[in-house]
Amino acid sequence: MITRNVRIEGPYNFDMVLDRLSLDPLNAVDQADRSVKVPYYLPHGNGEVIRVQATGTTEEPQFTVTFENDEHLEEKYSRIAQIFQWHIGLHDVHEHFLQTELKPIFEEHLGTPIILEFDPFASIVKSIIHQQLNLKFAFTLTHRFVTTYGWHKEGVWFYPSPEKTARITVEELRELQFSQRKAEYVIGLGQKVASSELNLETLANETDEIIIKELTKIRGIGPWTAQSYLLFGLGRPNLFPMADIGIQNALKRLYKMDRKPTQEELEQFSSPWHPYLSYASLYLWRSIE
Repeated sequence: MITRNVRIEGPYNFDMVLDRLSLDPLNAVDQADRSVKVPYYLPHGNGEVIRVQATGTTEEPQFTVTFENDEHLEEKYSRIAQIFQWHIGLHDVHEHFLQTELKPIFEEHLGTPIILEFDPFASIVKSIIHQQLNLKFAFTLTHRFVTTYGWHKEGVWFYPSPEKTARITVEELRELQFSQRKAEYVIGLGQKVASSELNLETLANETDEIIIKELTKIRGIGPWTAQSYLLFGLGRPNLFPMADIGIQNALKRLYKMDRKPTQEELEQFSSPWHPYLSYASLYLWRSIE
């Protein structure tokens, strides 16, 4: 085992991170121990479990990261730092929103960072599965998919690889209660990534607009799923999915409206939140969870 102690700029509330991660039964979260085991994906279906434990406070965040070995250590640490967005100082974000109508929400949820999904391909698969489902059943269906076709190590579940996903049949997913279309979408995505028709690593270097354009060419991926990938797959900072029901409900509550806001109102409300729209989205979701 190899350990690395990490200190970052505050505020950063890892307990809120664990609280959010614990919603997904596939995540190996230990809130009492303030830790999470992260699946680190390697080529050819291999993987390593990396443990991240908080040892500091919201104001002075510190962590201990435990790796299985020292192979490609800097590459593995870089991915962990990217997942937990340790390179993003939240102080400026927080100060920005204290000057807006979101001030009370940002004060209540001080130091809540954007956390990336543990794997880019898994991030899109999860978004497709979650489309148009209530949260409880979405997690149930995702859990069935991963525990049937994925694999686990040290109590940590890994999503199936694109290659394995590409070989699943629609009939098999229908037995797990996937709809016909949702089964086709997930398998189709696996086929495109496995064949390199869709290269997620290369695509990650493009602008938000190009990524949305390319992803929405794929059957089963609409603007909501593409924006979700940009936010939780890549950590892009300035996204505001106006069609999201949760955001609409949060704003309805914030502004004490008797109806959901219109497109024009959403644009008006969000105008002062640039260039940190993604954080506005995250905190609005947190305000009604």
